[in-house]
Amino acid sequence: MPDPCTVVIAAADLLPALKQRSWVIDTDVLTFAEEEALRALEEIVRRRPQTVALERQFAATPRGAALINRIKADPALSESELCVVSHDSDFMRVVPRATAAPGPAAAPEPAPVAIVAPAALDQRGTRRAPRYKIAGDMSVLLDGNAAKLVDLSSVGAQVVSPTVLKPNQRVRMALTDDHGALRFNAAIAWAAFEIPPQRTPRYRAGINFVDADSNAVGAFCMRHKQ
Repeated sequence: MPDPCTVVIAAADLLPALKQRSWVIDTDVLTFAEEEALRALEEIVRRRPQTVALERQFAATPRGAALINRIKADPALSESELCVVSHDSDFMRVVPRATAAPGPAAAPEPAPVAIVAPAALDQRGTRRAPRYKIAGDMSVLLDGNAAKLVDLSSVGAQVVSPTVLKPNQRVRMALTDDHGALRFNAAIAWAAFEIPPQRTPRYRAGINFVDADSNAVGAFCMRHKQ
């Protein structure tokens, strides 16, 4: 059974007004500023509230949308009503959940859901060359910060990073193994913020290489492909 409380997440200056809205019917109202979204998620997972309300300006941001998708993907929160509300009216829209398919089979564990930011750069990336999944847990450096290498081609890559990555951002990239280090300039083609279940938030990004030695990168692919 869900906890008979309401969790409200919004910009800090909008929280007092939201607590006065007509849809707030619970005496136990927990409020979190949008900068506290991860702490709010911890409380939501712990208490399984009756209602989770996101102010619509926050809900429209990548971080707000990622939070919505994270809650929707958690079977333990299936009885918590998820809604988008307004700070200046009684507007409230309940966020629909996917209908379970009939049959006795158990639902698979939900995959992390990301909100993808549009890129101004040409979305070429690895489409111009064969792309290979990378075996094991291979790290790369982006401006000196470690990121996990997901897949790679001679002209681009996909990475997962704990550090913020934004579309059109220019980075200095380094691929390193026993054969030495490859260093070159690259650009973030697209980026996605994710809040995976039971894991810390992260950024998934596609990268276009600017001046990499395609032969050397191709050889790196062959050494580390899955």
